[in-house]
Amino acid sequence: MKKIRFGRTDVQIPTVSLGTWGHGGPRVSEGESVGWSGNDDHLAREALLTAYRSGITHWDTADAYGDGHAEELIGKMWDEVPRQEIFVASKFGWIKGPSNHWYDPKFMREQCERSLRLMKTDVLDLYYFHHCMFGEHDEYFEGALATMRKLRDEGKVRFIGLSDWNASRIMKFIDRVDPDVVQPYRNILDDDYESSGLKKWVDAHDLGVAFFSPLKHGLLLGKYAEPQHFPKGDFRSGIPEFEDAKAIARMQQAAAEVRTRFAWHAEPVLEALTGALLSGNATATVLLGQRNPAQAEAAAKAGDPLSAEDAAFVRNAYRGR
Repeated sequence: MKKIRFGRTDVQIPTVSLGTWGHGGPRVSEGESVGWSGNDDHLAREALLTAYRSGITHWDTADAYGDGHAEELIGKMWDEVPRQEIFVASKFGWIKGPSNHWYDPKFMREQCERSLRLMKTDVLDLYYFHHCMFGEHDEYFEGALATMRKLRDEGKVRFIGLSDWNASRIMKFIDRVDPDVVQPYRNILDDDYESSGLKKWVDAHDLGVAFFSPLKHGLLLGKYAEPQHFPKGDFRSGIPEFEDAKAIARMQQAAAEVRTRFAWHAEPVLEALTGALLSGNATATVLLGQRNPAQAEAAAKAGDPLSAEDAAFVRNAYRGR
């Protein structure tokens, strides 16, 4: 597994890291489906073990994934996986708590302590603001930032991260937060990493960057032959492309083109989709969901950046240019 220096953290991590959103299982929050169906705890454990043995030693989770369930699964791994060999990241922010608003300082501290207990660790290697919504007028920002910094000063957190689905929202707060790592949503179709100015900031300030949902929740792999319907509690039920026959067909066609171009690769489509994102980003990793050993084995075969020419080919194949 290829490794990179994770920006100014100076930690060596793999270019493909393990995401555990799917380990939390299905979940509904405030009427919205925010989890994943189809999780099996035994397979999830085997995926974690396979990932470790394959060199995937950066694991990413959050308190909101199954309301702590994904964190708890990680905490049960230390009988087979040395804790000191895993760079563990978690997040807080999506669970509002008793105050009914995001980033209440008291609840933030409670959630941090809970994450430490569930994962049976004394410190979180990386702790993210899960999103950049700090109130209608950003009124909760200062308290949230002060709390995060205090958790770091107390030794409960090593490095601070900032995440969001929208890179422009990350840019709004990045100067004041001064994070060590950012985690933007990015894939070959949904990509505001450069246009928002976030890439320029990352490069100039030597930040680590972890791209989440690089496969657009699996849609880009072209593995679906017909529209998909997911149950309540599954985040994918709210992604319209999954129920769009034309979109499904486009993904199949694009994946076929990529498979032909990179036919000598072990996992042609997976390697191309992740390698295109890693291209030109020396401090970046991609977060791949790995819910069973087969997915972990496939992930371990990816992680090499593509050339600029090959990355452009992949983009054009999916964007129809």
